Amino acid sequence: MKFTVLTLFPEITDAYFASSIMAKALEKGIIRYQPVNIRDFALDKHKTCDDAPYGGGPGMLMLADPLSRALESVGVQNLSQRHEDTEVRAYFANTASPFAQTTLSTPYVIYLSPSGRLFNQKRAEELASMEELVLICGRYEGIDQRIIDCYVDEELSVGDYVLSSGETAALVLIDTIYRLVEEVITPESLKEESFRGGLLEYPQYTRPEVFDTIKVPEVLLSGHHENIRKWRLKKRVEKTLAFRPELVEQGLQEGLFDEETVKLIEEAGKNNERD
Repeated sequence: MKFTVLTLFPEITDAYFASSIMAKALEKGIIRYQPVNIRDFALDKHKTCDDAPYGGGPGMLMLADPLSRALESVGVQNLSQRHEDTEVRAYFANTASPFAQTTLSTPYVIYLSPSGRLFNQKRAEELASMEELVLICGRYEGIDQRIIDCYVDEELSVGDYVLSSGETAALVLIDTIYRLVEEVITPESLKEESFRGGLLEYPQYTRPEVFDTIKVPEVLLSGHHENIRKWRLKKRVEKTLAFRPELVEQGLQEGLFDEETVKLIEEAGKNNERD
């Protein structure tokens, strides 16, 4: 999988790709990374990438021209052109023409914006299957709307708050997605994480057995795998009900839970009523 990041400050994202699990994924060729400095595509001697917005108001807006050139330099087509190419492919799909065998490899373009659709684990899992994501990191008051209209496939927000750095938002997206790519992390490590199966993760403990008079739960020291599994599931239900009850409600509506989990949810509800 490839991450192409369009930014005015590539040093911010460069540092992330140079350390920890990500650095190992790059070394193995599982993940690829291309930083694109938008200033390289500004044609004036000052490398200007922003200007005052039409209609007035505070702040500056990122210019359309440098951004469009930066996008096209990494193979992103105008959305209207992409639509035309798709129609041509469809026309030849049932013919013997060699053109029918070609495939589009247009990157998927995401603009990080507080007004975008809220990013979540489900969307991360969907995006992890794509070959290349092109991420546009905004600054100032954002980017010219015509770039969004002409090039962007999706606007995503990492939370209901405003950041000064689109790079920060892009790194949240990248960190959430890349770890889901096959071979980056062992599948076992992903099975019972928060949001998997509609529940948060259970509490975790390691050495020492006693810390500040608090002892590790006996069941985790027992070596009885089935009892440990049941305890962890119960704790997942309790934690989700306490911190994110809307996830439980959503999971029940979508039929995400098995019979054992539903029973634990019902029991927890009865206990809360008694309390």
